[in-house]
Amino acid sequence: MSESLEIREIVASDAGERLDKYLAAQFADLSRAQIQALIRAGRVTVNGAAARASLRLEGGERIRVQVPVVDESAKPEPEAIPLVVLYEDEHVAVVDKPAGMVVHPAFGHVSGTLVNAVLSRWPQIADFAEPGRAGIVHRLDKETSGVILIAKTPPALESLRAQFKARTISKRYLALVEGLPQTPDGVIDAPIGRDAKRRKRMAVMRDGREAITEFRVVELFASFSLLEVWPKTGRTHQIRAHLAFMGHPVVGDTVYGRRRQPFTLKRHFLHAASITFAHPISGEPITVESPLPAALQNLLDKLPR
Repeated sequence: MSESLEIREIVASDAGERLDKYLAAQFADLSRAQIQALIRAGRVTVNGAAARASLRLEGGERIRVQVPVVDESAKPEPEAIPLVVLYEDEHVAVVDKPAGMVVHPAFGHVSGTLVNAVLSRWPQIADFAEPGRAGIVHRLDKETSGVILIAKTPPALESLRAQFKARTISKRYLALVEGLPQTPDGVIDAPIGRDAKRRKRMAVMRDGREAITEFRVVELFASFSLLEVWPKTGRTHQIRAHLAFMGHPVVGDTVYGRRRQPFTLKRHFLHAASITFAHPISGEPITVESPLPAALQNLLDKLPR
């Protein structure tokens, strides 16, 4: 896919912070490694001059960042990436996305995405779906595993989008969180918006967008709880932000939880365990489930009760 450049200019507000760390906190769509790559490529200047990633900011510096932007009108290349298909018929498919796979192409991830894999498995989707989407009607965070629903025909795409808009599609997640909730179940009804201080995060705020999450305790451990979670709205990072707001961040989540995690888990413990939707042609309710990945199950098996 082709790339163009987006110019971003900000004034440093924090003194004593490393340049790469500060920029990674400011830009939600860029990781620290991607920031460092931009710095090495000479695409980051501080007060008009090239700077090292380790530069300590004094506050007030004018920082200019040139970010390559993926052209979403360009056609992604099909890639023969293995997919675990949980359900398939003529109109729809449900795949099991592994943790670590990006759903849609973006800067730093123009290949190896779920879109690239889908276009290889079902090349006919490219005839009607928007470039960069490949019939995928929702998304999961990179480190979240589990079910992803894909439209294989134009009628299916139209129907599934309408169902998501009407909030009639039900998604169930499993999340291991820190601590023990005070109630066995509940509803978190708190609006979410972009955190002004830490741009990688979403936060509960009065002027945010409506966000509703239901939860139920499945199992209690000595210091952790396994929850079933149902997001009733589809905000970015909704489950992770809401559970952290409740005081029970997802295990392994260094963005919303503590930086030093209690386990050497290379992902956060959030898994899209099932999805229920109406078949776009027959209207029949369909539920597709994804088993808990081995790494997450192994962690549960070792937790003291």
